[in-house]
Amino acid sequence: MVSGSLMRIVSPCWKPSVEGDDSGKSGDASGRVDGLLWYKDSGHHVNGEFSMAVIQANTLLEDQSQVESGPMSSLESGPQGTFVGVYDGHGGPETSRFVNDRLYDYVKKYTSENRGMSADVIKKAFLATEEEFLSIVKKQWHIKPQIASVGSCCLVGIICGGQLYIANAGDSRVVLGRMEKTVKEVKAIQLSSEHNASFESVREELRLLHPDDPQIVVLKHKVWRVKGLIQVSRSIGDAYLKKAEFNKEPLLPKFRLPEPFPRPILKAEPSILVQQIYPEDQFLIFASDGLWEHLSNQEAVDIVHNCPRNGVAKKLVKTALREAAKKREMRYSDLKKIDRGVRRHFHDDITVIVLFLDSQLIRRSSWRGPLLSVRGGGGPSANVKT
Repeated sequence: MVSGSLMRIVSPCWKPSVEGDDSGKSGDASGRVDGLLWYKDSGHHVNGEFSMAVIQANTLLEDQSQVESGPMSSLESGPQGTFVGVYDGHGGPETSRFVNDRLYDYVKKYTSENRGMSADVIKKAFLATEEEFLSIVKKQWHIKPQIASVGSCCLVGIICGGQLYIANAGDSRVVLGRMEKTVKEVKAIQLSSEHNASFESVREELRLLHPDDPQIVVLKHKVWRVKGLIQVSRSIGDAYLKKAEFNKEPLLPKFRLPEPFPRPILKAEPSILVQQIYPEDQFLIFASDGLWEHLSNQEAVDIVHNCPRNGVAKKLVKTALREAAKKREMRYSDLKKIDRGVRRHFHDDITVIVLFLDSQLIRRSSWRGPLLSVRGGGGPSANVKT
């Protein structure tokens, strides 16, 4: 029996859509575009199936994402697996595009050197990506100073050798749908910790790291912000809050702090979780915070569990948009008519990747299927020149 509240959430699964809903087709390798919506209804990765969708709200899409499946290193004898990345940019698209282009390469590089996947491999990949991007900021600083104020949250999931690795810097989120056999329900389990100043634990961490700075977190217009400027405490990029040499002219005054800072205010080091994948683990939902503003963890898990797999990421995005429209007392059909840029006043860019887990494939040690590489949004690779 489906409850009334659940029916409200999952009902879009059975409603006809006017937004290019080709649910009966898997689409081509690079996905499909319908206005501001990009989607790939279904595909296969080493460990099961997946579904992706991206809706643009900003003038330039600041969310970037990827699914890579096959070798996790450059060695022939290296491990096979699946890599998922969701990169939620802010201040512009440069950092998220750069991360989309470089982070996975660094993971493969360090996996090869380490001769295996590990939390340390992933941490080194994050920090190497950060270091390379900051070197680009330094080179472009005098001709393009605004690049110092561009950054990206970074959420990564890797399935390799029966293990699940989750690494997060910022406030995107991954939620596991796990079958609870005793009650025959799929429960939502949040796997990532979010680095957002709205959480007391994050504010406390910042105060401990900066004991001499009473203004390290500031409540501004009822929102907690680091130095009164940014909500996230970890990111790739945001050089203006990591190196004092970039926090001065010609950077725009709104980003400049009155006093130089002796140590980085933000950091790029991710929180990392490593755990075994169990047969009752059904799927993973990776999404930028734009989704979680409108759906709870359990609501998202209920949609994925109760709807057909084909196109389920698109269903999540559309449900979030309907909720966004409802909050502004408007119809979803009217929201769809609003163009990019203006759309940002109603909702954020939203990226969703649903990764279904096949326990039999996860236990298999070798993979003979085709390599997979899909970029969300069909967007360009990094246009940041080195």
